Amino acid sequence: MIKFAEVRYLKPIRVNLKFMFHTLTLSVDKDNKKTMKSDKLIRICVIDGQGGGIGSTIIRKLKDRFGEGIEVMALGTNAIATAQMLKSRANRGASGVNAIVQTVKGADFIIGTVGIIMPHAMMGELTLEMAEAIAQSPAKKLLLPLTQENLAIVGLSSTPLPQLVDDLIDRYENDFQPN
Repeated sequence: MIKFAEVRYLKPIRVNLKFMFHTLTLSVDKDNKKTMKSDKLIRICVIDGQGGGIGSTIIRKLKDRFGEGIEVMALGTNAIATAQMLKSRANRGASGVNAIVQTVKGADFIIGTVGIIMPHAMMGELTLEMAEAIAQSPAKKLLLPLTQENLAIVGLSSTPLPQLVDDLIDRYENDFQPN
């Protein structure tokens, strides 16, 4: 537990302490009122497979817009996809079934293509356990309508990936900010 020293401050002060994915703000106003506030960063899991190109584009655009104001987890169905996403400035990354199954439980948002909720998608890389864990996660799922599977989503126009990602970020920008 952190306590303020029992000292009278002559002028207002504000101290930000940054931990791994938290910011703790300690402040004293002009009336010597002491406050402490903690901001937990929003945790976004970006899931991709094969070469990781779609996930890399998503992470690059998220980091360009929000910088270190969000925590981005790169979850790849294979090590190559994870490595590519980490190069795009993800905070952390992991590969494989158990990494995805365990990590999505603590996410605030999950971003990927519609295939991430389809067992055996991405040429079989996405397992039943992965799809089930993603679908059952309490996180809000933001799915891009791109797929190589034998699936058509009626009513959507064919929009290029960079535009889809920009639209997604614009639409959920306020939700990605810590309260």
